[in-house]
Amino acid sequence: MVIDSHEHIMFPTELQLDKMDAAGVDKAIVFCSAPHPEKAANLNELEMEMNALYKILAGANGKEDNIKRLKENISEITMAIKEYPNRFWGFGSVPLELNLKETQDWIDTQITANSLCGIGEFTPGNEQQILQLDIVFQAIRNTRLYPVWVHTFHPVRLNGIKLLMALCEKYPEVPVIFGHLGGSNWIEVIKFAKERENVYLDLSAAFASIATKMALVELPEKCLYSSDAPYGEPYLYKQLIEFVSPDQTTEKMALGENVLGLLDSLNLI
Repeated sequence: MVIDSHEHIMFPTELQLDKMDAAGVDKAIVFCSAPHPEKAANLNELEMEMNALYKILAGANGKEDNIKRLKENISEITMAIKEYPNRFWGFGSVPLELNLKETQDWIDTQITANSLCGIGEFTPGNEQQILQLDIVFQAIRNTRLYPVWVHTFHPVRLNGIKLLMALCEKYPEVPVIFGHLGGSNWIEVIKFAKERENVYLDLSAAFASIATKMALVELPEKCLYSSDAPYGEPYLYKQLIEFVSPDQTTEKMALGENVLGLLDSLNLI
C-alpha cells in the first residue's frame, strides 16, 4: 500500500482524490489547514490565502479563536474520513495555549473520540512555542501514545530543532516526526534520528534531493513518504523517492510500510 503520510485537507475533496490517483497513492493521512492554497489561481490569491497562516504564526489570534478554528478544522478532517474511509486517515491539531488538564481533555475528545491516528501539525513560530510542546508530550504520555508531527523547516531554526530534540530525549516513548527533514539542517536531523528510536523523518519539502537520498540510505526504516499537498505534488515526491532510493526494499518501506508499521505498533489503525 502506498501511503502519503502528510497531506493537508483540500477542497473540493475530489481534487485531493484526483491527485492521489494520479500519483498512485492508495491512502493519505490528512492534516488540518488554515489557508487553502489549492484555491489560488495566481500569486496575489496565494498571498491572500497564506495571510491566514502568517497571522497564526505571529500569534495574532486569541486563545478562544484558535480553539474554535481547530475544532472546525478537525471536523473537516473527520467528515472527509467518514465519506472516504478507505482513502483517508487523519492527524488532529492541539492548541498550545492549554494547561495539562485541558490538553489531556482535548486529546480525549478531539483526537481519540474522532479515531484520529496522530497529533499535529505543529508549526512553531518561535522557540517559546516549541517549549510549550512539553505539555503536549506530557498529555500524550498520560492519555494515549500518538505520533507527533512537528514542522522543522523555516521559520524553525537550528536552535528550535535542538529544543525539539531535547523533548525527544525527555519523552522517549513518544514518536516524533520531524517535518520536512529539518530543512537546511537536514544533516543534524539525520544524525540525531540515528541515535533515537522515537524519531521519524518526513520527506516532504526536502531542502535538496541529496537530503532525501541520504535519509533513505542512512535510515530506511525511519523515512516517511509525504507530499505536504497542496504545497507539494504527491506524484513528484513519490517519483523522487523512487529515483533516489538505493533499492526497491527501501523504496517500499518509505512509500508506506514504515508509517503503516508505526501506526499499527501503537494500535491506531
